Amino acid sequence: MNIYPAIDLKDGACVRLLRGDMDQATVFNIDPAEQAQRFEDQGFRWLHLVDLNGAFAGHPVNGAVVDTIVRSVDIPVQLGGGIRSMETLEHWLCGGVQRVILGTVALRNPELVTEACARFPGRVLVGIDAREGMVAVSGWAETSEVKALDLALRYEASGVAAIVYTDINRDGAMGGLNVDATADLAMHLTTPVIASGGVSSLADLEHLKREAHTGIDGVIIGRALYDGRIEPAAALGLMGS
Repeated sequence: MNIYPAIDLKDGACVRLLRGDMDQATVFNIDPAEQAQRFEDQGFRWLHLVDLNGAFAGHPVNGAVVDTIVRSVDIPVQLGGGIRSMETLEHWLCGGVQRVILGTVALRNPELVTEACARFPGRVLVGIDAREGMVAVSGWAETSEVKALDLALRYEASGVAAIVYTDINRDGAMGGLNVDATADLAMHLTTPVIASGGVSSLADLEHLKREAHTGIDGVIIGRALYDGRIEPAAALGLMGS
């Protein structure tokens, strides 16, 4: 099961938010490229980047920082946040980013997702961020009336490489991953699911690994890596990645 260490970018720095609140940001590194290199040196095989400012603005904001990160590491990078046009998507996929994550447009512009999957097979993910089971968009500032499962099912035949599922109420709160909701979603899909939001201990990872048979094939870890609650070597050894 792949582990994706998270680098969330706000105003050029590496931060973690509490439940997606931009006003509750903790800065962990003012040099995101150095942080990316550190994760690579620790043995991680992927990086998960999010342009937080971009998610709110609807277009890339921390693009220069992303470019620097991509150039500074050899491991593949997946990126989300503010990618809402084919032009932006092509810019990143042709500029060194291995995979893009489409969130807001997955709800509002499904045709773009379908076209992107056809043009870039295996390189497009859908990000589904849920608050009480309902999809939230625009940097989590708006909660829709669409259920997370219903949105995921729309893309079963589109060629989406994976669904990144985040429980917003758990994200950054260190209260533990919502394994049950993630496993329930995965069981209803043939598309692989990447778990996100609230991973705080090796026990969370052990619980998640026991549910791998449901279709969960990866997990994103943020704050727990930064504050030392999870040691990279232990996590990689446990998850086999």
